[in-house]
Amino acid sequence: MIAPPMLDPVIHAAGRLQICALLASVDEAEFAVLRDGVGVSDSVMSKHLKQLEDAGYVKVRKATTMGRQRTWLSITPAGRKAFDAHVKELTRLANLTL
Repeated sequence: MIAPPMLDPVIHAAGRLQICALLASVDEAEFAVLRDGVGVSDSVMSKHLKQLEDAGYVKVRKATTMGRQRTWLSITPAGRKAFDAHVKELTRLANLTL
């Protein structure tokens, strides 16, 4: 018997799913833009990003712009693959009929 596709537990949390969706649509996004898009605090955003980074799904880049440290984020090829598979599984589940 073939094992059924599974949801990715790293991506499945609502905040991380939103982060991946936002990052999948751009080359790179600044921390504050993502934070505001997801609607969470800095600390919650940092925790979500840490989990995604630890899984190899998000790349973090720090840069100084106009004298201020900025954090830029992008989805990695592994992150894009995992996100696409997760969305495919959600779609499959949404279309199940009995």
